Amino acid sequence: MSEQARIDKWLWAVRIYKTRSIAAEACKKGHIAIGERSVKPAHTVKVGDIVNVRKSPITYSFKVLKAAENRVGAKLVPELMENVTPKEQYEILEMSKISGFVDRMRGTGRPTKKERREIDSFIDSGYSDQFEEFDFDEL
Repeated sequence: MSEQARIDKWLWAVRIYKTRSIAAEACKKGHIAIGERSVKPAHTVKVGDIVNVRKSPITYSFKVLKAAENRVGAKLVPELMENVTPKEQYEILEMSKISGFVDRMRGTGRPTKKERREIDSFIDSGYSDQFEEFDFDEL
């Protein structure tokens, strides 16, 4: 393992992205930054760099412990990088998972089983009484 490596190869080697082409595409789209600066796929990453990876809705931060251009087994990944993502980012992730029902755009598929149960409990709770007077057929 050398002292430096291409960022797209390193992202692929430490299993942040499934393929190198996906990692390169993320770099081109500006989802990868070292420090505060977006980088291109050919940018070299050095030991000690902090790589920020934006995967909606949060930004992960990884400290480079070793530079590698060849993919390693999942058990060896902790030797190559350290996850230094702030706790606030994981809280954002949890909040987005909880509010998944709210985030879905209208008409982008039918409700999940859980959402259907929530809708049924809302209707059964008595809130539907105020809508009985309204004639929905007029719409």
